[in-house]
Amino acid sequence: MNFEPLKNTRIIDTALGKEVDKIPVWIMRQAGRYLPEFRELRSRFDFFTMCQTPQLAMEVTLMPIKRFDLDAAIIFSDILVIPQALGMDVELVSGRGMVFPQPLKSPMDIDKLLYPVDVKEKLNYVFEAITLTRHNLKGEVPLLGFSGAPWTLMCFMVEGETSSTKSKAKAWLYKYPEESKKLLDLLTDVIIDYLVGQIEAGAQMIQVFETLAEYLNKSLFDVYCYNYIKKISKCVRTKLKEKNIPEVPMVIFAKGAHYALKELSEAGYEVVSIDWTINPEEARKLMNSNITVQGNLDPCALYASSDTLREITKNMVQNFGKTRYIANLGHGIYPDMNPDNVKIFIDTVHSF
Repeated sequence: MNFEPLKNTRIIDTALGKEVDKIPVWIMRQAGRYLPEFRELRSRFDFFTMCQTPQLAMEVTLMPIKRFDLDAAIIFSDILVIPQALGMDVELVSGRGMVFPQPLKSPMDIDKLLYPVDVKEKLNYVFEAITLTRHNLKGEVPLLGFSGAPWTLMCFMVEGETSSTKSKAKAWLYKYPEESKKLLDLLTDVIIDYLVGQIEAGAQMIQVFETLAEYLNKSLFDVYCYNYIKKISKCVRTKLKEKNIPEVPMVIFAKGAHYALKELSEAGYEVVSIDWTINPEEARKLMNSNITVQGNLDPCALYASSDTLREITKNMVQNFGKTRYIANLGHGIYPDMNPDNVKIFIDTVHSF
């Protein structure tokens, strides 16, 4: 597609275990509501219109890159575009968040999903946004693509809206184990094609978000998360090889899955991202030594005073060490964050 050569390769090199001049840093949800320029654009367009309009998605993706010295951009989109592609309605409702007017109430509802999915048709707007953004980045930093992982998507589809317990989705695992696997298999197949499509379109690194892993114990995680996480990495790489497309580094972020760090480091991903509840030194001991680690500043630390934030960030970097480390938050940035503190975080990481 004649993209310009990549000038900043820190995050790619670090993911592959190469030495870099500075620790790379990016922030989950870095293109979002904490930026005044995002809020101004959002005042004119609804959320999913922004996701589904390549020009707007490109503009939002570039906003933090223009403002901060970040080492990667991540395409502006949402993990719930996959349920939408399966025919489910999703609405962003003020005060409630993402809402499914007709969630999956029983396993019989699985048959109502529009499957199989032609991702080139249903999700082409994401691929167009990625290609457009790559051209407009002009090689300044790599562009990341992403997807929600199967269990996390299943939770949203069954719960219907934000839940503090995920009890409806977890009930499926106990009441309908085989039907749950059917749904997770279906989602996995779509995710694989979706990620391959993103890489074809120009994504230079991929992150898979198993954001709701924290609601499961180890035995449930092994059956209803881990097997699918492994399959995604393996099958994405197989399909890329079949298409003669070079592989890209892949990141797995399973929030709260501290009990499965060793397994996650053996799941076929170059990078394992960890949340803020895990001690970096302990995480490294649990994981394979050939894995790059990403994380793990508590997003709330960005509320601290400038001096305190610098000190917390320095301690984090020292605990991780400079080798095979990508600095990030332990989850997404909050919408009321002061962008000045984001700059302090980024500049402090780059001072090492």
